[in-house]
This record gives sequence, structure tokens and C-alpha cells, in this order.
Amino acid sequence: MNQVEQSTLHEGIRFRSVRDTKFKTFRISVNFLLPLQKDTAAANALLPFLLSRCSRAYPDFTLMSRKLASLYGASLGAEVGKLGNLQVLTVSASGIAERYALENEHLAAELTEVLCGALFDPALENGRFREEDFRQEQRQTLEQLDAEFSDKRAFALTRCTEIMCADEPFGLHRFGSRDAVEHLTVEQVTQAWRQMLQTARVEILALGDLDPQPVAKRLAKAFDGVVRQYAPLQNTVDCAHSKEISHVTDRQDVVQGKMVLGLRVQTSQRQNPELVPAARLMSAIFGGTPNSKLFLNVREKMSLCYYCASLYNSMLGLMFVQSGVEFENMEKAEQAILEQLKAVQGGEFTDADIAAAKLSMVNNYNGVADSLSALEGWYLSQSVSAQVYTPEAYAKLVQDASREDIVRTAQGVYLDTVYCLKGQKEAAQ
Repeated sequence: MNQVEQSTLHEGIRFRSVRDTKFKTFRISVNFLLPLQKDTAAANALLPFLLSRCSRAYPDFTLMSRKLASLYGASLGAEVGKLGNLQVLTVSASGIAERYALENEHLAAELTEVLCGALFDPALENGRFREEDFRQEQRQTLEQLDAEFSDKRAFALTRCTEIMCADEPFGLHRFGSRDAVEHLTVEQVTQAWRQMLQTARVEILALGDLDPQPVAKRLAKAFDGVVRQYAPLQNTVDCAHSKEISHVTDRQDVVQGKMVLGLRVQTSQRQNPELVPAARLMSAIFGGTPNSKLFLNVREKMSLCYYCASLYNSMLGLMFVQSGVEFENMEKAEQAILEQLKAVQGGEFTDADIAAAKLSMVNNYNGVADSLSALEGWYLSQSVSAQVYTPEAYAKLVQDASREDIVRTAQGVYLDTVYCLKGQKEAAQ
């Protein structure tokens, strides 16, 4: 049983439920969408983690954990992400389906109450977040930034994005800069919380085996107490393609080089959404599957990369090719990658290539409904599109995409930035 329903609770606040009794659990997530801006990103990023720690009703970690444990091991979670040019702040609650409760407890309603307490009635002291809570989350955010710096594959993609989108919101890190996080104050974060409740676009998702109506009513009531000042968000800011290609090289103490090619794609959700399914297929044929040109040729036949794959952002019309390359092979690998792009642009791929890419993508879309986290990600990303599709409906669009449209989208791909991460020893030679 799979029922998808949608309603508007207040202006700028949308509630969507996907009820499916095949799951033994449910998940409720409240997602706040805000403009991704340099001066607010860091303060916003701390909020979900601060709010999910405790509330006025359960004012410390021990009491909150005890309450969640009493709800059959329920959990509160927090995430920060980017969706196009928006920063997404998520606080979620997960629990077991009520049919498994031993005494017929209303678990979804109780967990929604806990969630509302965390979001709207946090543990404050003199009208602001407590200093100790703030300092702990500030430290953990800095540790998360350090961990991402240590993951050189992720670091290289982040750096390429920063360079390529330096004049666009998408170029900002989802946590803001390290310096901004270090210099945050409790007052800034407290003000960011009030601004979030008042101005953010809110996407609420209730997924899995639960009755969504009590959840919607309780959250609507909670927002009744907020003086909203919502203004519709602009998510896409198209940037004109520069004819001059940027080449940037960083040097660190690494033994394996990383190279990321940043490309502009003329097909995007705003410009021509009808061609996006074909553009997704184009990226899959180019470098998105084990049958792709990048994998079979650049990695396998030419042995130029340890890994080589493309990633397409349909919202902003961006594509990134990530690769792990020996330092001395970077120029050859760049040339080989661009040759494979040229081949796709020239239609040099078989019907079997198209069929394999379609099969891979359709399988992925059909698998979305097997996971609550995947469903959450799907409908959250769909929420900023002009039209909302179920995964099954979108799979049909991919199946119907033509060879001509695939080639057409490929011909609208242009190299913008080449980012290389090389070693210190290699520089000294």
C-alpha cells in the first residue's frame, strides 16, 4: 500500500505524506529551506544539531535519550545539506510502526510532540541557547569540517565547486566557512533560529507506516504560534558560461592525485526541464555506470584513473567528473575524459549503451521506495521542481528519452574548470 498525499499547512509550509505499510517504521522530517548565503550559512548550519540535542521538556541529553528509549528506541536526527542554491536544515524523528507497540501507544503522535518541542521550544537560558550546548555543537561542526578535509575525494569536489561557482551561492560550503563557524556567537545562532522559523520555506515529510493526519495537525498547530514572514525563494541563478577555462592546482601531502573537471550543462530544471531525463541518461552513458565510457575506456582500457565518474546536477545545470589519478597522468587523463565527452556529443554510443544506462537508472528509481531515507531524499529534491513526480513516473520519463535528445543535451556541455590536487614531493622534483 503506497499513498502519496500533499497539503499546505500555512503559506510556505507544505506537508507531504507517503504512507506504505510494507515498512515496519516511520520517519517524520521537518526541512527548512533558506537561501545559501555567506553571512548566514554557518549560524544556520549549527541549528539542526542544537535543536535535536534536547528541549525545554527534556533539557539534557540524558532525559531526551530516556524519553526516546521509552518510545521503543525512537531517535531524533539532524542534517544540513544543499539543494541547488538553498541551504537545507533538517530535524527528523524515526520510530517503529504503531502496530508493534505493546500497549497500543500512539507513537507517531508522541514522537511528533517531542519533535515539536525540539523545534519550537528548545532548552534556552535567558532567551538564548545555552553556552555549553552551543560550544559542543560548534566543536563538532569544526570536527566535521576537518573530517571532510581529510577525505581527499570529497575535498577535491568541494574545492572545484568553490572555484567554479565562486560568484554563485552553490559555491559556498553547506556549513559555511571554517572561519565563520569559529567566530559564531550564541546570539547569532539564537537569532538564526528565530529567522528560520519565521522566513524559511518548510517541507514536512511523513513517511512509512503511520497515520499522517495527527502529525500534520500537530505541526500546523505548532506553526500557528509563529509570526511568519515568508517570501518565495529563488533557487536557480544561472551563470553565463565563461569561454576561459580555469585551471587550479593545490598541493598537499597526498600520494594519489585527485582531478575534478567542472562542466556547465545547458540543460537544467529551470531552462528546459523536459530534457532533464535525457541529460541524466547522457551523464550515465558518459560516466555514471560501470558500462560508461569513462569507466570502460579511461579507467579500464587506458588505465589512467583509479576511479573516474560523472555527477550531474540537474537543478543548476552542472556536471562534475571526479577521478583519482597519478600525478604524471593528469594531463593525459584530462584529454582522455574530454575525448569521451566529444564521442558522446557526436552520438558515438550504441543502442545497447542506451539500454544499459536506462536499465541502471530505472532500477535505481524503482529502488527508492525500498528505503525511508531514499524516499525522503527523493521527495525533498522534487519539492523544488516545477512538477513533482513519483520515482516510478520519473522512471517512465527516462525510458521514453530518445537518442536525439541525449545527443542534444551532450552538445550543450562545456568545460569550465579543471581542479587538480597534487603532492608536495611531486612539486619539489
